[in-house]
Amino acid sequence: MPDHSLTQMAHLMRRAGFGALPDELEERISKGYEETVEELLHPEAIKPVDQYELLRYQPWTWKPGTLSNPGPTSWVYRMINTKRPLEEKMTLFWHNVFATGVSKVDHWDEVADMIDLFRDKGLGSYQALLLDVARNPAMLFWLDNNQNHATAINENWGRELLELFSMGVGAYTEEDVKECSRAFTGWTISRKIPRFPYGRFDWSFEYLADDHDDGEKTFLGETGRFNGDDIIEIICRQPATATFISRHLYSFFVADEVGVPAWSETPPIDPEAVKTLANTFMESNSDMRSVLRVLFNSDFFKKARSSKVRSPAEVVVGTMKLVGGADFPVPGYGELARQSSYMGQDLLNPPSVEGWHSGEEWIDSGNLIERINFMTHMVGDLERPGVRQMVDDLRSKGSLQPSEFVDATIDLIGSPRVGEESRKELVNHASKRGDLAWNEDATQRSLEMFKLVVSLKEHQLV
Repeated sequence: MPDHSLTQMAHLMRRAGFGALPDELEERISKGYEETVEELLHPEAIKPVDQYELLRYQPWTWKPGTLSNPGPTSWVYRMINTKRPLEEKMTLFWHNVFATGVSKVDHWDEVADMIDLFRDKGLGSYQALLLDVARNPAMLFWLDNNQNHATAINENWGRELLELFSMGVGAYTEEDVKECSRAFTGWTISRKIPRFPYGRFDWSFEYLADDHDDGEKTFLGETGRFNGDDIIEIICRQPATATFISRHLYSFFVADEVGVPAWSETPPIDPEAVKTLANTFMESNSDMRSVLRVLFNSDFFKKARSSKVRSPAEVVVGTMKLVGGADFPVPGYGELARQSSYMGQDLLNPPSVEGWHSGEEWIDSGNLIERINFMTHMVGDLERPGVRQMVDDLRSKGSLQPSEFVDATIDLIGSPRVGEESRKELVNHASKRGDLAWNEDATQRSLEMFKLVVSLKEHQLV
């Protein structure tokens, strides 16, 4: 009989983090499900990853734009090694909502600073986070608000603020976009100074009062001499904002929704679930911890196993947590950080302001090959401590019949919900060589079965 507490905890840790090894799952089960949710929601009580260890061995990660190495190395290191998994998962969530890319910003450090902002504020007030995002230099440059002047309005930031960052299409008018944009005039980047020898100086926010349109504005039915912070306060009082952010949370943590551009015409998968989250959003004054507490403890979340396609970042981080050997910043971490980009998710560089299109779009033929090649390479590497541990765990069970061999391997890999057809194929394959007896070829048979399990279609789901 399956252990439902183990299944449920593994599901929570895959969604609220990047998976967990058996020892961690057992420890969390002993604490209890709701207690684990509270621990995840309060990462400040747990020691963070020591970024200085990474800098000691990979000093280029301090200013990643100075070399050809990828900027997300520091973040990938954090995601793999953190004991505060929800903190990093919410950072990934907000990076897709407030999608800002180095392709235009051309300044790795500024986009990385935005990632730090999501980490610091991502579990707190959405209103406070949105205000900080509006003042973030990478965002100001990304959406051209540094070119938004009292005498020449640029609507790019104002439009995306309403369309993609808060309310969604249909909840505002074209006039609201114009009035919103007027309120953000004078919000810009301080004058840049030249590069120093090993990189660029950081940008900073600057408010130019003489470049701000201080006239009366009418926005969403309210009139006043609004500035940008007034606009954000009004936005966060709107039920449309609560529903829009709640649908984002549902799509990221529960089940893959259609792309954001289709939301105005396509209803949510579970309207009642989104309504429940939106009500909590409004009642808590946009406190993300409160909304996530309701989400993780809900029946609709607990029942949503295998309803999402793993993102490339989840594939890379989850696989490395499983196989081990990435807790120390050895040479090659930069190449490891590139792996999600090969699968279609170039961290710190989303394809557009819409972010990445997720769900089944993650697994087109080319990206699927990259995912499987990466996972099979890693779980087939006996030098990895996690792989050696899985082999030792199988050995400790003694001789195994083919069906027992398959089931034990599925459990070790992380208990994906493997269908009967897939399981039957694995058992048939294992049966060709009989029981798993610990002779000279048992280790290679084990590695081969690890590869087969991570290649299953079910393993692409989380």
